[in-house]
Amino acid sequence: GDVVAGKDFTETFLEGEEVFGGRLLKVHRDRVRLPDGREAVREYVRHPGAVGIVALFGNGQVLLERQFRYPLRRDFIEIPAGKLDPGESHLETAKRELREETGYVATEWRRLGIIHNAIGYSDEGIELWLARGLEQRGAQPEDGEFLEVFTLPLAEALAMVRDGRITDAKTVAALLWLKSFPAA
Repeated sequence: GDVVAGKDFTETFLEGEEVFGGRLLKVHRDRVRLPDGREAVREYVRHPGAVGIVALFGNGQVLLERQFRYPLRRDFIEIPAGKLDPGESHLETAKRELREETGYVATEWRRLGIIHNAIGYSDEGIELWLARGLEQRGAQPEDGEFLEVFTLPLAEALAMVRDGRITDAKTVAALLWLKSFPAA
């Protein structure tokens, strides 16, 4: 049968407030009505949305970045990515972020799909894009952005996912997406 159909589990908004509003994140606390009529509190983060880019070279190498991520106080290996600016399309964001962070522009762009990486506490969606036909034009990192850009064979990047050297959700999803649906 259809696993999506069935009972309605919708939680209905009753009232809410923004308990924190920062430059990037807005934290909300809402009171909701549960499907059985009881009430509950939901705390969650509103996020403007983001893109992640798998930049794939003709020789099978992928473009990766190493940067320090403060919440976990360590370096992570990630695909290029960034948040949407107001009024910007996902593709425009992908092109801008790839150029700013890595210096590359691409002649071929293909949307892979979207992932919701923290559905228990955030509405963030990250659209994943594949970029090919890469040409170096010079990076233009944002002020305060420190990262190292490097390339690896896709097979090696996948091995890093498997053995835990790459754990960033968008990067894991994008690399496995490419492996699972190469012609999609």
